[in-house]
Amino acid sequence: MRLRQDQVRVDAARRVLPEGGRAGLDRLADLAARLMGTAGSQVSLLVDHQLVAAGTGVAEVGSIGPLEESLCTVTAALPAGESLVVPDARNDPRVQDLPPVRAGAVGSYLGTALTDGQGQSVGALCVFDPEPRPWARSEIDTLQQLAGSVMTELELSALLRRYEDDRVRFELATEAGGVGTWDWDQKTGELTWDEQLIAMFGYEPDGFGRTIDAFDARLHPDDRPWVNEALQQALDTGGGYDATYRVVWPSGETRWIHARGRCVLDTAGRTTRILGTAYDVTGEREAATLVTRVLEAMPAGFYSLDRDWRFTYVNAVAERLLQSSRDELLGRELWEAFPDAMNSVFEESYREAVRTGEPVSFDAYYPAPLDGWYELRAWPTPDGLSVYFLEVTERRSVQDQAERSARRLALLAGVSADLAGALDTRTATAHLPQLVVPALADFCIVTVVDADGRPGDVGCWHADEEMRPVLERYMHLRMDAMPPDSPAAIALRTGEAIRRNGREVSSLLPPGEARDLAVQLAPREAIVLPMRGRNRTLGLLTVYYAEGTPAREEDLSTAQDVAERVGLALDNARLYGAQQQLAEGLQRSLLTEPPEPDHAEIAVRYLPAAEAARVGGDWYDAFMQPGGTTMLVIGDVVGHDTEAAAAMGQLRGLLRGIATYSDAGPVEVLRGLDTSMTTLQMSTLATAAIARFEQTPDEFARGLTRMRWANAGHLPPLVINPDGSVAELAEWNGDLLLGVDSDVRRRESVVTLDRGATVLLYTDGLVERRDSDLDEGIFRLREALIELAGLPLEELLDELLERLVHGRPDDDVALVAVRLHPQDRPRPPEAGPNRVPSTVPPERIPGA
Repeated sequence: MRLRQDQVRVDAARRVLPEGGRAGLDRLADLAARLMGTAGSQVSLLVDHQLVAAGTGVAEVGSIGPLEESLCTVTAALPAGESLVVPDARNDPRVQDLPPVRAGAVGSYLGTALTDGQGQSVGALCVFDPEPRPWARSEIDTLQQLAGSVMTELELSALLRRYEDDRVRFELATEAGGVGTWDWDQKTGELTWDEQLIAMFGYEPDGFGRTIDAFDARLHPDDRPWVNEALQQALDTGGGYDATYRVVWPSGETRWIHARGRCVLDTAGRTTRILGTAYDVTGEREAATLVTRVLEAMPAGFYSLDRDWRFTYVNAVAERLLQSSRDELLGRELWEAFPDAMNSVFEESYREAVRTGEPVSFDAYYPAPLDGWYELRAWPTPDGLSVYFLEVTERRSVQDQAERSARRLALLAGVSADLAGALDTRTATAHLPQLVVPALADFCIVTVVDADGRPGDVGCWHADEEMRPVLERYMHLRMDAMPPDSPAAIALRTGEAIRRNGREVSSLLPPGEARDLAVQLAPREAIVLPMRGRNRTLGLLTVYYAEGTPAREEDLSTAQDVAERVGLALDNARLYGAQQQLAEGLQRSLLTEPPEPDHAEIAVRYLPAAEAARVGGDWYDAFMQPGGTTMLVIGDVVGHDTEAAAAMGQLRGLLRGIATYSDAGPVEVLRGLDTSMTTLQMSTLATAAIARFEQTPDEFARGLTRMRWANAGHLPPLVINPDGSVAELAEWNGDLLLGVDSDVRRRESVVTLDRGATVLLYTDGLVERRDSDLDEGIFRLREALIELAGLPLEELLDELLERLVHGRPDDDVALVAVRLHPQDRPRPPEAGPNRVPSTVPPERIPGA
């Protein structure tokens, strides 16, 4: 609160700060010193410092100093009407510590506050001596009276400054604004003009006659009578004067002047003077004319409305677009001239623009007789509302056509996406009606012919949610109730589109629930579009139109396109199914079930990467040789297509024949296969690993089995020992591939396995990744085997595929694994029944 009071005091002091001459203040300061007989006097103003505005003696006029060091600050802080009376400054605790006192300049002091008209203390008037002295009551009163005079001098000086500032600002404003002033004295007849107005009327300053005749001399002859009449009326009534008229310069140039005046009346109510202003409006008049020419030339409609919604301007294009002349519209209310604009987007938008003061833009349709679409922009003005508009009926038509085309393309894209995402025909087509309705029809039914040639409805949709249960029930009944001469039956037989009246379709159905539902659905028209494949009709797309819904040719064309796409998709799915069955049959013939000998459990897996073919170059095999040994094979033909699969079948057959006829070991089988490939001129390259499981009677007794194996460029086998540890039998880069050099010498390795061990052979699709090398893949495989070692063999292979390739490998994967169960106890159930060829020795029975 104190800070705010101090700021008010400072502002009041700044308002009366003297500028320029200070003669009046100097006289009053000198008078105070002479009347009191003191060595010095001082007038101080207190802003954010002390300013010495006038003084005598040691007081330095114009000097400034800190407020806290001034005796005048103490004076100004006293209550109103009190003076600071100090007979002996050196012994007065109020001032004894202030610098002027300590310096000896002030021994005695008398001061009174300077207070403005609002009671705000702005400074002090004081007198002082270097020596102590008493102060009489009359001296105190005299100083207070002088302080009032000082304050009056300060306020008068400030008032004169403000008056001069206002005068200068007024002159600057009138000059900048091009405004002239005039004063016509009715007693003397003298007409006084300023320089601005003299120049406005084309006079030189020394050529202007100071009478009303000088004004009349410049008036345009056509305007002179009514202008003088307006002036006279203002004089007679004591009222105002407002006129826009033309003046003609000596050069013949015509200027437009707008003048205003006000009468000054005497006590009897008579006009003694008329004062006024005038300014040149020629530019404004020319601009208004230019605007009118622009509005008339513009290729768009324009009209303006006043605050009562009446037409005030209509350009030529607006006349044509609104089908009304200006004479018919000007002064007429918008809502009366165009009643359909009420309670519409026109009224809503116009009123919003006026209410908010912001422009609005919108497109709207106005019915007959205009019957067109318009693009409008309306903006508020001080006088009402201005509206710019174009007819865009043709553009809207093209735009609507483009939007319909975009919707049709989006529909076709949606149909294609659905068909591409599902190979099951029912899944692909059951969702189709929801894409077709309501974009192309009011409701729809899709029919598909099954593998046995029987048609069946698989999906439907209605634009009206309440009618969907009715349509669904009708879909379930209609095929059984449909007679041979129905549109659907004819379309299925002929493959041609059929178009029928809705009542005619309903009448073909026999009496019963199906007919009742058809009547309830009440289609105006039904159109049956065959969904054809390459050589037969695979289904129907039936679209229905209700009363009031036209069957546009563009919609029917799109529906036909949809039907053709679905027909091809159904045909592709049929061909795919046949190809898949063929491929899977080939795969089953090539990848046979393994034998189950000697308490050994064998499990196999094949997972192709090429889903369309279902076969590839990877293969596994497990069979028994004539001597009773079990042989496991894993291989990979270079390539990933049906050609690689065919080569794989040849190699697999050759290897089997060599191994089962010769009873040879792994190295000899690989050498024989290499020789056969060369002899048969096979250009195939392949990798393969062969493991043979052998056992002597002594090994049988000790529960041991030998695995003899050889590797032609394939990944080496992995062994899971009975204790769960995993062993890699060699480096992964084996001997030379098959098909490179039939004379190459291959190596053979032997490892002894305890019963309970598991051996895994696999192809590289299990471990290869695009983002890592083969070593990292083999490491991941070993870690997984350690974690899964305790699982049953079949579960182990399934979990391995899920962990390493997530069931969807980038490359074909083939696995073959054998688990050697102990032979000193009955064959475990998980190993399955003992299945061996009749040409090999039977399994040895424990204890036999």
